[in-house]
Amino acid sequence: MCGIIGIVGKEAVAARLVDSLKRMEYRGYDSAGICVIEDGELVRRRAEGKLSNLVAELASNPADGMVGIAHTRWATHGAPTTQNAHPHATDKVAVVHNGIIENFAPLRAELQARGRVFQSQTDTEVVAHLVSELIEAGKSPEEAVGEVLPQLRGAFALAIAFRDHPGLLVGARLGSPLVVGIGEGETYLGSDALALAALTQKIAYLDEGDWVVIDKDGPRIFDRDNNPVTREVTTSGASAAMVEKGNFHHFMQKEIFEQPTVVAQTLRSYLRPLERKVALPQIDFDISAVDRITIVACGTSYYAAMVAKYWFESFARVPVDIDFASEFRYREPILTKGGLALFISQSGETADTLAALRHCKAEGQTIAVVVNVPTSTMAREADLLLPTHAGPEIGVASTKAFTCQLAVLAALAAHFAVKKGRMSAEEEAQIVDHLLEAPAALNAALDHDEDIKAMAPLVAPARDVLYLGRGPDFPLALEGALKLKEISYIHAEGYASGEMKHGPIALIDEHVPVIVLAPSGPLFEKTVSNMQEVAARGGRIVLISDAEGLAEAGEGCMATIEMPKVHPLIAPLVYAVPVQLLAYHVACVKGTDVDQPRNLAKSVTVE
Repeated sequence: MCGIIGIVGKEAVAARLVDSLKRMEYRGYDSAGICVIEDGELVRRRAEGKLSNLVAELASNPADGMVGIAHTRWATHGAPTTQNAHPHATDKVAVVHNGIIENFAPLRAELQARGRVFQSQTDTEVVAHLVSELIEAGKSPEEAVGEVLPQLRGAFALAIAFRDHPGLLVGARLGSPLVVGIGEGETYLGSDALALAALTQKIAYLDEGDWVVIDKDGPRIFDRDNNPVTREVTTSGASAAMVEKGNFHHFMQKEIFEQPTVVAQTLRSYLRPLERKVALPQIDFDISAVDRITIVACGTSYYAAMVAKYWFESFARVPVDIDFASEFRYREPILTKGGLALFISQSGETADTLAALRHCKAEGQTIAVVVNVPTSTMAREADLLLPTHAGPEIGVASTKAFTCQLAVLAALAAHFAVKKGRMSAEEEAQIVDHLLEAPAALNAALDHDEDIKAMAPLVAPARDVLYLGRGPDFPLALEGALKLKEISYIHAEGYASGEMKHGPIALIDEHVPVIVLAPSGPLFEKTVSNMQEVAARGGRIVLISDAEGLAEAGEGCMATIEMPKVHPLIAPLVYAVPVQLLAYHVACVKGTDVDQPRNLAKSVTVE
């Protein structure tokens, strides 16, 4: 997960910029850079690889200046080269950026048509050119940024420096966190309080859509409508050993709201938007020769595996077996020669999953691992490491790790389909386009947080709750039920919608809320038919669908939750948000320990 730091200082900032980058190394990166304003020029120093390479570059080519920005970055559009490393700059503007600019391709084409010359393959560089054009036309930094931000779609945090305005920086956030720090005659920007811990303890968290101008006198903050606003200044208490909740009540809530950013950052490691292709890490085996996939996982990761089975079999036509890790070895599975064993884990240390991995390795399987901790045991023992880049997940109930797993698995399934000759270049381009839409769709889903909070008291008194879904939404029903069980302690079950009449419908009465996941599409009518069977027996229905689905079937429901209209490929990512938020708000109503629910641990390291 990329990191941002910016300093408007009263002494040289380069060393402190690098120190703050070191505090964000836990996020993961493969290049880094800084830009300072020195003698009326934007002076950049960038390097591939570890921060030690940037330190060496600065030792041989110092960059002095009292105002600067810096960044750690995962490679996205193209290799992790110095050319693609942040900051990106014109002769007047330098920018660092977390997240993704979804509409960068048409913006880039328009800029090139106007004669702008690009030096990198990144989406970030369009921001530098858009702002620079307006600065060159005589706009102030505030005016330029205020005009550019509405043109950008996606999830992003930005820090921008201006050659001709050496006493200020501008920051902005939409779906990606950004923190303002206040010092003695200095002001700071950072991705989180940890990045600023050595600089100040006085911080203000920007709200969604905010942007800020900082100078030595402090911050001036504006909302998404460019109105001046005030944000509370708090004492962070952050240290190098801490990850902070920020202005959220719980880590789980914070992690739910981080999903647009971390999904974008994860996708940036697996997609090439300019070429509209999927790009995986170096693979040392022949994917086209894999004729069977075995997926092993636990808990939420198992439900990600269930969704992936739909994708692998429909895209690549490769048969997939999925198993709970705790059961896998004990059924004496048949593992065919040349098979791929795929393991999914947030921590990479889960005992059952690790034991299953070693069993498959002993049976001659090629090992792939989707994991959130790239230094974990599973990651080290894998033939193919597929990191999720979700960043530290503190809440025990997994949220952002789940959606990042889905993002990786979707890209992997598409890559398999291409290598198997089952997906044309045109179809691959469409898949990439749909995946790139996911961060904005996640943002749109999060916009309904208050609606979900308002309906939580309707569900909180229940002793039993049922979740229904068809196709890839069935695993989401299971995941929603798991989330509710984990943190609210309400008994909940997920079912395939068509299975209701085969037994579970006996449970339905006026005391049982039934959560129905039903995006409009080819399976919608069948799901609605099952929903009506529930309604006829007095069940209290909460329908989660898009506007089209709600208009058709929402009448008579206890409550409805509107989701954006999305392609079926990314629906599992988007529909994860409402079931997470519903569980979270029900748990808050009940007063349970959201982040550390009873009897549960973040990483299960014993069988």
